[in-house]
Amino acid sequence: MNEQYKLAFCLFEYITFGGMQRDLLRITRECLLRGHQVDLFCSAWKGEIPEDMNVTVMAGKGPANHLRCESFVRQISKHLATHKYDAVVGFNKMPGLDLYFAADSCFAAKARDRGFLYGLTGRCRTYSGFEKFVFAKESKTEILLISEKEKESFIEFYGTDEKRFHLLPPGIDKNRIASKDAPGIKKALRSEFSIGENDNIILFIGSGFKTKGLDRAISAISSLPPSLLEKTVLLVLGQDKAKPFLKLSKQLGIQDKVRFMGGRSDIPRFLMSADLLLHPAYRENTGTVLVEAMAAGLPVLASDVCGYSFHVKKAGAGELVPSPFDQEKLNNMLSLMLKSGEKARWRENGKKYIAETDVFSLPEKAADIIEAAAKRKKNNVERLTSNIE
Repeated sequence: MNEQYKLAFCLFEYITFGGMQRDLLRITRECLLRGHQVDLFCSAWKGEIPEDMNVTVMAGKGPANHLRCESFVRQISKHLATHKYDAVVGFNKMPGLDLYFAADSCFAAKARDRGFLYGLTGRCRTYSGFEKFVFAKESKTEILLISEKEKESFIEFYGTDEKRFHLLPPGIDKNRIASKDAPGIKKALRSEFSIGENDNIILFIGSGFKTKGLDRAISAISSLPPSLLEKTVLLVLGQDKAKPFLKLSKQLGIQDKVRFMGGRSDIPRFLMSADLLLHPAYRENTGTVLVEAMAAGLPVLASDVCGYSFHVKKAGAGELVPSPFDQEKLNNMLSLMLKSGEKARWRENGKKYIAETDVFSLPEKAADIIEAAAKRKKNNVERLTSNIE
């Protein structure tokens, strides 16, 4: 029987439809399946707590996000000082971690881009400090890397030892693969939402509308030729504030062409029913939805800054907007893709690539690395205890 470990998983906030949070649940369940104890700690949990998980909410106090995060870090640090764990895994950057699941991009790079004055803010000092605890040269925290894209930035700013990085494959759910009943699912969804059988459904998926480029997507839709715009609709799936983007679509005169569907648990049927995934992100560490779209046979149009954009290029499953980003370029590419005779080829290329590539095993590989780290830590503790005795 494999050795069982006591694990602490920490994050600031759980939101139901977040990509990192979905990975957290899958990694937790994989560790539970292997017989380990997993205690989850967070500052806030939005949504139902799964019955199979032990969750402790340590509510952060303060009028701003960074102050609430500081409050949570003080509470969890105090708890960890009196409760021993074989491994402490963070899903956000914070002190005291044995491992960090690197879902977030390099904060130091973002702070530099925002200028000197931003660096003086309390928010910047807090998050920069947390990041330094994880990536500083002298830190021992191991990093579960989900994209090669950000590694160079961390090494540039902190001199992080490359040996501390462990690259994971994507971890999409197999329910994203197009089912044999995809045509029936497509017909039913279009009927449910009163969308014509021959109309173009463009999907925008993700919480964090601003970062993922919803403004760019809406602008691109508004630029379509009238004959194409008439039979096109943008469905926005995700949990975020819609008001600024509703205002933008109204200003551009396309409010009837943009529908906000909210956060949803039935993403697969939308992927199987649409004509194109549009993901013109400003920043995106991975962009798991690009790989999910390919699994469903949905062509992709994304900005090349996405960490997983190389999968689209390698598969020939769509097009990438090159950097530096140009809105006019996106507008033209969207129009051309909707009119293109290459759609069937993009669909098949995506499905073929997914069938031949490991894009599913993130939870298992992450659990392997967590187990190895827990074993080393436990052995070191036992060795030190033995020497003292």
